[in-house]
Amino acid sequence: MSPASTLQDQRRGFAVTAATFVLWGLVPLFWHQLRAVPSMQVIAHRIIWSTVLVTAVLLLSNGVRWWKAIARQPRALPTLALSSMAIAFNWGLYIWAINAGHVIDTSLGYFINPLVSVLLGVLVLKERLRRVQWLAVACAGVGVAWLTWHAGAPPWIALGLAGSFGLYGLLRKLVSVDSVGGLAVESLYLFLPALGFALWSEQPGHGGGFFGGWGWRNDLLLVLGGAVTALPLIGFAYGVKRIALSTVGVLQYIAPSIGLVLGVFFFNEPFDGGRALGFVAIWTGLAIFIADSLWSARRRASPVRR
Repeated sequence: MSPASTLQDQRRGFAVTAATFVLWGLVPLFWHQLRAVPSMQVIAHRIIWSTVLVTAVLLLSNGVRWWKAIARQPRALPTLALSSMAIAFNWGLYIWAINAGHVIDTSLGYFINPLVSVLLGVLVLKERLRRVQWLAVACAGVGVAWLTWHAGAPPWIALGLAGSFGLYGLLRKLVSVDSVGGLAVESLYLFLPALGFALWSEQPGHGGGFFGGWGWRNDLLLVLGGAVTALPLIGFAYGVKRIALSTVGVLQYIAPSIGLVLGVFFFNEPFDGGRALGFVAIWTGLAIFIADSLWSARRRASPVRR
């Protein structure tokens, strides 16, 4: 691959990843519409309908070739089994937290998550950061530490979200599989347990209600939740293969920043001057990192243009 095409691929990866995190920042508005549905049922239907959507698209477009390509890789299937468990835990905790009134706590979790990704990129994948990038990470780290201290208690929701999604990103980085095909395999691992739970819950006294209990509006939203789940994950898997995991880590500040704004202005959760100070420190780090990344990209591209 030529330097020009490599740079173009990296730019596409950067753009897709950034757009993915914007969408993830806005999804609390969607899941909030399902607050009348028990969280475990939302998670089960989220898995079911995303599996149906992704596998249907693949079967119609490529038959079973996508499965054969993944199955030929010795460690792909077990690695995707692990990543499916990581993302299922992340989904479950996230939806429960939103419906339980902890939107700002989820935001804090995804503020911490990029630091986990940066740490994994440096320690596991041996990625290197420039001095300016270290400065950006330090600013963000100070902001996260301040927000954590200001909360006055161990942020278990935040730490659970950060650790599970950081692990998911690392696992997807370790296997060379198509982004959509990899998501399909992950979904298939989770499909039967989710379907079994959903059917069990339909029995009287078990809290179900998809068939007539929650109303057509909630049923439609649960089905649409498959697309809300699948599309950002496809974008994330596409981008994480094309840019450094440390860059992914800092871009992830986009989603929790949007989530924090929603938590304050839409969900009316408390936000005082102490939290605002941490928010400013984190955005300072993000601004430094993005400016350095753009400068570095222009510097690499200049010989190609000549």
